[in-house]
Amino acid sequence: MFRLVVCIAVAWGVLTAVSRAMPNSESESVLEVGFSSADITPQVAPEKPVWMAGYVPGRAATGVHDPLFARCAVMRSGSRKIALVSLDLIGLQYPAVLKIRNALSGFDYVMVCSTHNHEGPDVIGVWGKSVFQRGVDEAYLKSVIDKVVELVHVADGRLTRVVADFGTAEDSSLLNDSREPFVKDGVLRVLRFTSWDGGRPTGLVVQWNCHPEALGSRNTLITADYPAATVDELSRRYSCPVVLVVGAIGGLLAPPSDRIADDSGKMLGSGDFEFARRYGIAVADLADKAIAASRRIELTPFAIAARPVVIQVENPWYRAARVFGVIRRQGRVWTGDSEQLGDPVTAENAEQPTGVETEVGCLKLGSLRIAAIPGELYPELVSGKVPDPAEAGADFPEAPREESVEQLMGEGPWMLVGLANDEVGYLIPKRQWDNLPPYAYGRSTAPYGEINSCGPAAAPTVMRALARRLSELPK
Repeated sequence: MFRLVVCIAVAWGVLTAVSRAMPNSESESVLEVGFSSADITPQVAPEKPVWMAGYVPGRAATGVHDPLFARCAVMRSGSRKIALVSLDLIGLQYPAVLKIRNALSGFDYVMVCSTHNHEGPDVIGVWGKSVFQRGVDEAYLKSVIDKVVELVHVADGRLTRVVADFGTAEDSSLLNDSREPFVKDGVLRVLRFTSWDGGRPTGLVVQWNCHPEALGSRNTLITADYPAATVDELSRRYSCPVVLVVGAIGGLLAPPSDRIADDSGKMLGSGDFEFARRYGIAVADLADKAIAASRRIELTPFAIAARPVVIQVENPWYRAARVFGVIRRQGRVWTGDSEQLGDPVTAENAEQPTGVETEVGCLKLGSLRIAAIPGELYPELVSGKVPDPAEAGADFPEAPREESVEQLMGEGPWMLVGLANDEVGYLIPKRQWDNLPPYAYGRSTAPYGEINSCGPAAAPTVMRALARRLSELPK
């Protein structure tokens, strides 16, 4: 009898231990997602100008056409939790992102990206009343930080168990590239979440690769540009929240002028709200195709590789903007090693080579990898279509070609989020850098791009960092 009792007790102990282990094991394979959004439209009043970002300084907003939003998706797998936030802004800077992260606890990673909207408020500084005046409303910037923290908490409180599908669709005719060589990333990538027990739509994360520049430089009404129409249309069609992010938009990838027509067949172009609306709907149509082609994907478990890097700032305009206080973020003395943070820049060492601290990251969600790039990546760096040999007239014709995103990602599904956690400007393949005469492709002047880049080392630095982050992820 004693032996029987002992055996029963041992068996009960084993079963209890197994039952306790099973929920934890199961929870690691369970995916939960929650969505939320918040209005971040600035108040436009004559007594307090809202300086609009993009194009040139001195463009004051005269009103609001449609609201700007912050949108969030929180994902949880077991004890690990990440947040993805997208803002209808020109590019929230890394110091602001760090403030958001510091105000949030319990998250393994928080990614805050921007759509690079050229029709919203300046949150960087360089589009004030003049080139010597900072254009950021500090109170507005603080309100954005506070609202993002709040909406992440809201999304976290809406977590529900889901399954996911991933799909792509391609249409390069929806993009215009204004700089030779003409290379586009015309692939739209989408994650679709549905409830695990019934297939009810729960949310979409859509990546598209186009500047929000449908309204152009003469518009003075606050608007989210084409992303507003894309998000509204997809939200209506699928009855769920939508988070839109941009990918490789450098180059300059913008809406085309020969693709979107009105009901009469007349071609529409930049500066027209109807053009922005119809273009946004065309992007939603492409997302439909990606969703129709999507297949079930496992997004658990989560793995994260993200680390600060320093990009050397050789651009004299950027350096001057920091001296004049137009850009207010801490510089770092350049050490020669992008992963070694130098001393903070002070008046005593300001003449030394300097850099800016930013971050390159990569997420591995099950079989999906997501690259987090802190600027406007040229699409040549996605496909690897960098001229070989270099075009005559390029400044660094012997520069080695950077490993492309496609090479680094290899087989399997992936997404690329541009302006992730920062906006450091254009990331131009070094052998395409063209700031000195004679110019490539027979140009008589320097091409647009270099003036809004930290320097020729920016792209190699970011691509090397991406390779390192990928190598740090589990196979």
